[in-house]
Amino acid sequence: MFSLAQPPLFTRLAPCRRILIAGAGGGFDVYAGLPLALALWEAGKQVHLANLSFVGVDRLPERDMLRPGVAAVVPDTGGDSGYFPERSLSRWLDGQGLPATVFAFQMTGVRPLASAYRTLAKLLDLDAIVLVDGGTDILMRGDESGLGTPGEDMTSLAAVDVVDVGTKLVLSLGFGVDAYHGVCHAHVLENLAALDRDGGYLGALSIPRESREGRLYVDAVAHATAETTSGPSIVHGSVAAAVRGEFGDVALGKRTAGSELFVNPLMAMYFAVELDALARRNLYIDRLHQTYTMWDVVREIEAFRDAVDPIRPQRAYPH
Repeated sequence: MFSLAQPPLFTRLAPCRRILIAGAGGGFDVYAGLPLALALWEAGKQVHLANLSFVGVDRLPERDMLRPGVAAVVPDTGGDSGYFPERSLSRWLDGQGLPATVFAFQMTGVRPLASAYRTLAKLLDLDAIVLVDGGTDILMRGDESGLGTPGEDMTSLAAVDVVDVGTKLVLSLGFGVDAYHGVCHAHVLENLAALDRDGGYLGALSIPRESREGRLYVDAVAHATAETTSGPSIVHGSVAAAVRGEFGDVALGKRTAGSELFVNPLMAMYFAVELDALARRNLYIDRLHQTYTMWDVVREIEAFRDAVDPIRPQRAYPH
């Protein structure tokens, strides 16, 4: 039973002891799970962090490989000096005296990624997996006017959907940031309402600016920005600005020069859903289960989109 006194997200995770928080869409998505990880560590949970990686995982040092397609990244793991979000996070965690291993998944299709998740589920004896998305495109079901950049998110969703773990959730952080990629956020809200009717919506909660989790998240993003010379995260730069209480067209550096941002408090809110409910509402997830590469995934999504009729028309949020 849920109560106003405790967010449903934490009610669902209360009986879980060993939890994997994994970035669904690659890049810096794992950072979206950091505030939750900090809260769960404080509550005495055994929490592990992972990410679908844009780094060539199979080219990492042999000592860091658990098996083909899965690496355990630590502060001194070798690799690209200018872009390595998993290592940047590992170094920041180590500096805070927190568990510093960040698991990195090779960018693949659903079948090998599901196998990699099963490896970690067995190795870590998991009783929960929480997929986290920096943005909202993981909440798209397929018939919206714009899907954002769905390939990586939907690969992760489809992979975890077939992994046998008792509790599986999805968190979205950064409401509004995917407008740049064509996501209609009226459709995001419509999809959340439909999930609520299905019993799959677990509500929303803000990351408070004056909380330990909020302060440390902002610090971690600043650390990653300083380490990432070849393209710091616009998503987490925006979310961190929202957590700091900034608003409107906030300057985030060269990557956003010439663009008008709309940083606002909704960006600093988690939207939580049941993973199986989200997967059931997706209109093309069954097409992805036999994919082996990310190119396979992209082709299947494009083929589905070519046949969708009707597309839900773009609509403005009316307020």
